[in-house]
Amino acid sequence: VSGPSGPSPRVSRLSNETVLSVEKSKHLLYEDDTDGVVTHYVVYKLQEIILCLVDQQRNHESNSNVGTISSTFYQIRENECALIDEWRPLMRVLHLGGNGDAFTQRGSAFCLAHILMAGCSSQQGVTRNGIVMHNDRRMKIGFSVVEEPLQALVSWIASQLQSSASTPLTLVIPTLRELMKLSEARIFFARFGGIGYLSKHLRNIHTEKSSNQTSLKHPRKGGKVQPSSPTVQQLYELCYCLWIMTFECNNSSMVRNNFARSQGAVHSLVDLVIIAPREKVIRVALSALRNLALTTVQDVDSVSPRGKIVNGSSFLSEMVGCGFLRVVENLKQRQWSDPDIVDDIVVLHALLIENYKDMSRWDMYETEVASGMLTWGILHKNDFFKANFKNFEGPNSDFATVKMLIKLVSSSVDDDVIAIAINDIGQFVQYYPNGRAISRRLGAKNLIMNLIEHDNPEVQLHALQCVSKMMVQNWQFLS
Repeated sequence: VSGPSGPSPRVSRLSNETVLSVEKSKHLLYEDDTDGVVTHYVVYKLQEIILCLVDQQRNHESNSNVGTISSTFYQIRENECALIDEWRPLMRVLHLGGNGDAFTQRGSAFCLAHILMAGCSSQQGVTRNGIVMHNDRRMKIGFSVVEEPLQALVSWIASQLQSSASTPLTLVIPTLRELMKLSEARIFFARFGGIGYLSKHLRNIHTEKSSNQTSLKHPRKGGKVQPSSPTVQQLYELCYCLWIMTFECNNSSMVRNNFARSQGAVHSLVDLVIIAPREKVIRVALSALRNLALTTVQDVDSVSPRGKIVNGSSFLSEMVGCGFLRVVENLKQRQWSDPDIVDDIVVLHALLIENYKDMSRWDMYETEVASGMLTWGILHKNDFFKANFKNFEGPNSDFATVKMLIKLVSSSVDDDVIAIAINDIGQFVQYYPNGRAISRRLGAKNLIMNLIEHDNPEVQLHALQCVSKMMVQNWQFLS
């Protein structure tokens, strides 16, 4: 029933609360949607078979008479193991685009993941999977048999996660959680940008504002943030997958670089701890941050966007920039039922304190700007800019920090962050030689002029002050 166009998606679009009469059910089955109903049935039954095989492997590992994924979906051909051809319709179902049936795609991805896991060496040591027997011959499945379809499956998952909506989460998270058991799949997922996509979905819980709905008070920004659509369980599963990925940091420079360059992995985890929807979410978020902080590899191939080697110290600096030290100090005062949380808090607090002592004022400022979480303090006063204006040039003389401030003005959803970023741009214009021309060249002037009539009075004030500084040529003549 899985032809080129796939099954009709009408059945999967029925609401879970929809109760059909016998007549309407028969109408869907026999007249409108035969392929859709039949496909749902066979995918559901295939899932049952696979889960039964997985359960048997766990409970009867020493019994060679019990069927396995390997013996069911692989065969020996010409002295080598190969997948049976019947796996291909499962992959075809995934690539039907907008015409796809969500139920069928979710089930097909889950089934395909378990079939392919049998050919991965990281999983073969866990169960009897990976061995195919034929006429008393035993042969191990080589990773080359499953490498291409596994890459295709992980690529499909990553493409679904590119959407900011929470709908794809229910489609791919069950499969992604299974694949996270495989080091091979974790590397593919990082290669396809998966760390950034997970971080983006986690950031969605605090970036949406709404004045018409009940909002939460953010303890650090002072602004109001609207929780977005992902459920607590989805947040936990997203964070769980990100936590699993942190175990590759000591083994893969690519994974370390993705965590450093994903524009918000650390930021998202810190915010998740602050929002604290459930203790289980806090536990896995803290564990992920701890793993990042304990990354010990010193690899010149792993360099952050600011030109620093990516290791535990660089991740800790990013956490400090997000204000995580204050958050951890507050967490220490709370009572926790989970001893793992207590242990993570103690370890992270000690590491953050040690890293904080080694950071210069400019390091703190740079990490705060990079995190996008600006808060008023001594790093945004005149004295700081008088002493550090030269540092704005950056190691590559590209004024990367000024560019990040301009980006915050144009893209931040927090009015406090916008006001602080405008203030800092004005300070740069005032103290850096030729700061006026540089800010204009980078597009700051026109952007900030448009904010003089902003709804927030504080943003208005700082925009007016900043634009005024851009107009002044000789500061020495002003008191």
